[in-house]
Amino acid sequence: MKATVQGEGSKEQELLWIRSALLGDSEAFVQLIELYQRSVYNLCYRMLGNAEDAEDAAQETFLRAFHSLRKFDQQRSFATWLLSIAAHYCIDQIRKRKMTVFSLEDVPDIEFAGHDPLPETTISLREDQQRIQQLLKTLSELDRATVVLYYWYDFSYEEIAQTLSLTVSAVKSRLHRARRALAQSWLEKYPTTFGEVERKGYESPVF
Repeated sequence: MKATVQGEGSKEQELLWIRSALLGDSEAFVQLIELYQRSVYNLCYRMLGNAEDAEDAAQETFLRAFHSLRKFDQQRSFATWLLSIAAHYCIDQIRKRKMTVFSLEDVPDIEFAGHDPLPETTISLREDQQRIQQLLKTLSELDRATVVLYYWYDFSYEEIAQTLSLTVSAVKSRLHRARRALAQSWLEKYPTTFGEVERKGYESPVF
């Protein structure tokens, strides 16, 4: 269920818009918003869990990006930089909510099938995206951000580490722990669905 960054196109055109925006061309920044608005909104929705909060977070992300544009390293990916701003803002919002985080100390060591799930498995899970969205809410803000960036936006371990100010080993550890937690939650809440997947020969549900 990975999602490529919506709208990502010509790097040359993107850099032209960025440089024009730095010179005060507001229309150039509007072009960047139109290019990435869906990707930013989707990340915020995955992180925050509802449309209204996601819309507010997406607007705040672009506002922060506009004010911080001079700090952007033009040798980096603009999409990665922008999504990093969105992820940090969403993490802050989740922390403000003081969400209750489930303890993962006693979760059995249940692994997901792998980084690249088989089509038959993903088709089954796509039938109810809300189930996965609800399961994501059970993770801590950093674990949720790690999972969303890795699975939906194809960030590398190194990119996630840089974005979330973690070590690469910490990223891997968080992904491992989050996969166990999500698999356990899926087993508890949707045992029938898991049984169907298991009979097909897959280790466990994937997202």
